[in-house]
Amino acid sequence: MNRDKNLERIRTRRVSWDIVIIGGGASGVGCAVDAAARGLDVLLLEQYDFGKGTSSRSTKLIHGGVRYLAQGDIPLVREALKERGILKRNAPHVVKARSFVVPCY
Repeated sequence: MNRDKNLERIRTRRVSWDIVIIGGGASGVGCAVDAAARGLDVLLLEQYDFGKGTSSRSTKLIHGGVRYLAQGDIPLVREALKERGILKRNAPHVVKARSFVVPCY
């Protein structure tokens, strides 16, 4: 991707976008992908590089919300597990089961 060429294409475009998303972190990219998958014409704007801070600060775990069990937020856990299942089905090349030990003090 050449940033200067992309910016020039944006500046000279004569047709408007269906949606413009400002911020290319995990949420912005997720919204852009979802909108594009629904057939919308999407412009995603990011000041730096896409996912610059979000990805580097992430644990990269798709834990399914189990950590919210301690707070008693069962609906959130249920929703997170459902979403994790969708991710596993849609992107098995990215989502892999990992075993690990959680110490209890």
